[in-house]
Parts: sequence; C-alpha cells; structure tokens
Amino acid sequence: MNAWVQYLLPLISGKANVNPQSRDLALQLVERILSGPKARSILLNGAVRKGERLVPPSALDLLMRATFPATQIKATERFSAIYPTLKELALAGSPGTKTTKQASLQLLPSAVKALQESNLELSKEAADVFIWCLVQNPECYKQWEKVHLDNIDASVAVLRKLSDEWKEYLVKLSPPNTLKVTLKNLRAKNEQALSGAVDASNQAAIKEADKYCKVILGKCTRGSRLHQGWSFCAHGCSCCWFCCFPGHAVVGLEEAPFNSQQFPSVLLKHYTWRNLIPFQHLSSRALET
Repeated sequence: MNAWVQYLLPLISGKANVNPQSRDLALQLVERILSGPKARSILLNGAVRKGERLVPPSALDLLMRATFPATQIKATERFSAIYPTLKELALAGSPGTKTTKQASLQLLPSAVKALQESNLELSKEAADVFIWCLVQNPECYKQWEKVHLDNIDASVAVLRKLSDEWKEYLVKLSPPNTLKVTLKNLRAKNEQALSGAVDASNQAAIKEADKYCKVILGKCTRGSRLHQGWSFCAHGCSCCWFCCFPGHAVVGLEEAPFNSQQFPSVLLKHYTWRNLIPFQHLSSRALET
C-alpha cells in the first residue's frame, strides 16, 4: 500500500493527461489490496509506524481531488469506492499525538486551497478535513485565524458547515472553548476589515463569515447550558434538561414525554410539586439511583 501511495497514485491523479490503461492497472492493484477480508483492520493497525503515515497528507490531497473532480471521468467512481478507506488510513491515530498533530498542520493548507476552488463537492469534503484538523490540534485554530481574511471564501465554507451540521460536530469539538476564542478573534478581524477599504465581493463574504461566527457562538453558549442542565439528574432520565427546574431534581419518575418548548406548563400538568425537591436536599443514596 505504501508503494502504491508513494509512486503510483501521483502518476494517475493530479494530471490532465493520464494514460487510461495505466490508471486502470494502478486502480486494479489498490482494489485488490483492499478486497481482502481483513485488509482494513491490517492496514489500520499499521497506519502509523515510527512516525510515518501509510497514507501521508499529500496523498490524501491527491485522492480528494481525484474523488471529487470538477469534471467526472470513468475512473471517478472507482476512486470514490476506495476513498473512504484510504481517508480513514490518512486520518488514523489518537487525537493529540505527535503524528496526528503533524498531519493536521500539513493538511490544513491543502484543505484551504481546495476550499477556494469552485467545486461544491470538493469544498464540502475539504471543509470536513479542515474541521478534523481543528479537532486534532489546537494550533490549527491559530492557523485558521492567520489565513481567515486572505482566504475568506474558505473560511465561510467551514463556518457554514459548522453551523449547518452543529449537532454532529458538537461532540467532536467539545468542550468548544478554543473554538469560541477563535470565533471571537475572527469577528474582531472582520470588524477591523469592514472598517477599512474592502471591495464589494470581499465585504459580502466577510459579512457572511461574521454572521456564521455569531450563530455558532450562540450555539456554543446554548450547548454549555445544556450540559449544565444534565447535572440536576437524580433518576437517570434522558430528558432531565426538560423535566427539571434549576436547583431541583425530579425523583421517582420515568422519562418525561414532552419537549423543552412545553416546559414548564406540561410539567405542572403531568406532575405535582411534590415530585420536585431541592437538589441540595437529595441524599447520596437518591443520587445513586
């Protein structure tokens, strides 16, 4: 696999004129490697060895462009089939490790470059890789701040994806403290840029970026409050944020069949005040049940 990534992949991707027969033979080889029943697990076990990646960041960039080209060719479908596994190999590793941090710093610039291109599918995938970099390495937030205004379209694409798919990324970015700091810094840069001489196209993009920054900051705040709400649970209810008053706990009840918009009127309709007791008065035994 390493030889294929190092020598054959560059020959069959990233070039305008590639011999179709050569590309077919190269793809046959990698397809055969990946077709084994235990191929994925074996490759993942050796995805990172002695600080070297089986699929380096530069290879992932080539694969991403071959899988999401501006104009599809016959081989695009075959690249799409192998891409998920090879991407998994490229991003393998524990968060915070030296090799993962290095990979994130190397991938971020290529993701920014891909985001700047007029290719919707490539942009979506590059935004996902960009956010992966943020999750793996806090230094990537600083890099984002540095390239924000010079690559405003890329920044807008990332912010839009974070906003639209916040529920998916909230867990990965939790706690979002570093993200909140970066968003505030981006807003400061936006304000400074808009106060100066900015052409109309950039002005619109900066305003859009600022709008998404504001939206995501609001979601970060609501997410923090939600986590605080769970601390009042005394009976294992999965809806504690909805069925508990601040400073109180509901005891001896099953899961509450209502949503947050109906709170507290439905709570009062279904349950009496005797079900609510001050949280600080709960015994340790009650908290364990």
